[in-house]
Amino acid sequence: MQGKQGCSEPRVVQEIAQSDPGQEPRQSSHAIEMLQFLGLGPDAAIIYQFMIRHPHADDLYIAESLGWAEARARRALREIEQRSLVRRSYEQPGEVRLVNPVVGLGALIARCEADLSQHEQTVAECRALTADLTSEYRKLHEAQPYLRADQLIGLDRIRLTIEELAKDCTTELAAFVTGGPQTQENLAASKPLDRSLLERGVRMRTIFLESIVNDPMTTAYAGWLKEMGAEVRTVPSLPARMALYDARIALVAIDPAQSGKGAVRLDCTGIASLLHTFFDQIWAVAEEWGAQHHRDLGGPTRQQHAILWLLAAGDTDAAISRKLGISVRTTRRLIAELADRLDARSRFQIGMRAAEVGWLGTRKP
Repeated sequence: MQGKQGCSEPRVVQEIAQSDPGQEPRQSSHAIEMLQFLGLGPDAAIIYQFMIRHPHADDLYIAESLGWAEARARRALREIEQRSLVRRSYEQPGEVRLVNPVVGLGALIARCEADLSQHEQTVAECRALTADLTSEYRKLHEAQPYLRADQLIGLDRIRLTIEELAKDCTTELAAFVTGGPQTQENLAASKPLDRSLLERGVRMRTIFLESIVNDPMTTAYAGWLKEMGAEVRTVPSLPARMALYDARIALVAIDPAQSGKGAVRLDCTGIASLLHTFFDQIWAVAEEWGAQHHRDLGGPTRQQHAILWLLAAGDTDAAISRKLGISVRTTRRLIAELADRLDARSRFQIGMRAAEVGWLGTRKP
C-alpha cells in the first residue's frame, strides 16, 4: 500500500517543482527515494532534481556543480533522457531540454500504477490458488468421518501440525504443558501462535507444572500469557503433554518422557470430548497462576502429596521426575524429606506412615 500511494500522489513532482532555483544544489533524500521507486538510478535522480533548478544546464556544468567526473554526469543524463524526462534540443544540438515533470514523471507514475495493478491481480490469483489447493489438500487427507488418527514423527512435523491447528482454532485451546521449565526454542515457537489465538478472541486454558516457578524464562512466559488474556493454572504433576483444539481435535505426545519424539493427532469428537472432560477435572483442582498458596503447615505440600501418590503407584524416581518436571536429584531429595518427616526408612514405610497420618486422602493431580 505504501508503494502504491507513493506512485498515485505526485509528491515527488511537487517537492522538485517548489524548490528555490536560487539555492545551492541540495538533494532531498526522500525525493531521491521516490524517484528510484519510479525506476531512476541514484545519480539520475540527483541530476534530475538539479535540472529542475537549472533546466538549461549541460553535462559539463552539472559535473562541475556536483563535483562529479564528466563521464558520470553524462551517464546519468543519458539515463533520464532514456526515461523521457529530458529531450534533445532542436535549436541547440548537443544540449538537452527538461520535459515538464507533469508529463515526464506522469508517464513513469502511470507505468508504476499499471505494474501495481498487475501485481494485485497476481496476488488475487495466488489467493484463489491457495483456496483451491487447501480444498484439495483437505480432501486428500480426510479419513473416516468419525475417526482420524495421524502419527506425527519428529519435531518438524509436530510443529507444522500445531501451526495448522492453531490457525483453524476458533473457540478454545486447552493444553497440558509437561516438562516443567520450557526451552527457549519452544517458547519462541509458541509465542506468535498464542498471540494470534488470543488476539482472535480464542479462549486459552493452559496448565503448567508447579516446577516452572524455578525457571525465570518459563514463569515470564506464563505471566505474559495472563497479561494477554489467557487462563493459566499449575499442578504438581501431569500425565503427558496434550492440546485440545475446540474440544474436537486432540494432539497427544506419544512418549510422555520425550514429547518432541512424536505425537498422535486424533480427529474424533468422542475421544476429544472424553479428554476435554479429563482436562476440566484437572483444571478444577489446579491452582491459578500467581495466586497465594495456602496449606496446612503440618501436612504435605501439593508437590509432596503428588509424590506420595506416585510412590504408591510404584513409579520410579525417573518417572516421578518426568511427571513433576523436576530433576531426578530433586525428586530423591523430596522423597528423603518425606521419609524424614514421617520417620520412615523405606518407600513402603513412607506409604504406610502417610496413610496413618491422613496425608494420602483423595488423590490430587
